[in-house]
Amino acid sequence: MAMDWEKKYCERASAMYGSMTRQLMHLIADPEVISFGGGLPAWDLFPVDSVKAITNAIFEGDGPAALQYGTSEGYLPLRQAVAERYREKGFAIGPENVLITSGAQQGIDLMSKLFIDKGDVVVVGDPTFLTALQSFSLFQAEYLSAPLDEEGMQVERLPEILEKHNVKFIYVMPNFQNPSGITLSLERRKRLMDMARQYRVPILEDDAYGELRYSGEALPALKAMDTENQVIYLGSFSKVLSPGIRVSALIAPEETMEKLVFAKQAADLHTDNLAQRIVCEFIERDLLDSHIRVIISCYRKRRDAMLKAMDRYLPKGVRWIKPDGGIFLWATLPRGLDSMALFEKAVKAKVAYVPGSCYYAKGGGEGDIRLNFTACDEEKIETGIRRLAEVIADSL
Repeated sequence: MAMDWEKKYCERASAMYGSMTRQLMHLIADPEVISFGGGLPAWDLFPVDSVKAITNAIFEGDGPAALQYGTSEGYLPLRQAVAERYREKGFAIGPENVLITSGAQQGIDLMSKLFIDKGDVVVVGDPTFLTALQSFSLFQAEYLSAPLDEEGMQVERLPEILEKHNVKFIYVMPNFQNPSGITLSLERRKRLMDMARQYRVPILEDDAYGELRYSGEALPALKAMDTENQVIYLGSFSKVLSPGIRVSALIAPEETMEKLVFAKQAADLHTDNLAQRIVCEFIERDLLDSHIRVIISCYRKRRDAMLKAMDRYLPKGVRWIKPDGGIFLWATLPRGLDSMALFEKAVKAKVAYVPGSCYYAKGGGEGDIRLNFTACDEEKIETGIRRLAEVIADSL
């Protein structure tokens, strides 16, 4: 008799589901499809030559150590460099507050393992980052959500939730949120921090896109406003250096660090040792900030090209939000159109996006779409938006 694997799975395996964005990745292999679907940085801007030179220097100077096991907390010089970098942003931290993770997604996973029991309440925005929902759902969290508007999460709705429920933490992306591209206003940041202090609830601040600002004034991170160690912060080098390197930083109070390190050990022992050294050299050689300036210049042009093309081609009734940074643009189709149903037609027309409904914790967003503007050049952006406009117009 064949093994019945379904009977062997644990209870929480029933909460597993795939990422729509990952399912879209195979479309990128078709050169005829212009994909606005994945959350991809620009391939042509990866600092390949600098990575080669740094890697050679590492092997010439410290080769065997770079290939050996490392500490679970992370490569100490990198943790020191990260702590110094964030102190300049107003964080009251040292290297003891820094845990190097294999991507910011691992930081979300470690938080889920450490804090969520079956039925625990997590507060999220509506919409919110799909892969965070995947992680929270795996540990069988219950969701309470606050809708977003042009100023970000409507935090004025939170007191009613926080008074009635034992919330484990609030998950928020204050800067250029995925998927909406919206930035949480300064006034709402202050109100959110006041509520966190009043109701004694932690905040998980995901700032994967925070350094990619193209317009508007920079706003302080929630962690920089944290006077009572209630914010756990996720920073990432994926969008500003390379997603393939898989190096990010989780910044947390010392009281939680030991448990987070234990969870990290159980997951993968430590983040790639060579990759950590590469990132550290980028920071210490002052190459990272100059590279960020290069990609900001390029991404600003691509954002503006997409906005211009949308304004030129999309039918009346389509609405969108201009993001001040990040890599996504969020649009809402005319009433009556379903972005999931429209998706198949779009792919046949050789253009792809992500339907918005997968970013809602408890349903909704059937008329929304997420568009990535960083992976394609301006010419492809215009062509792709024109194709998308034709699909929408035909459906109308």
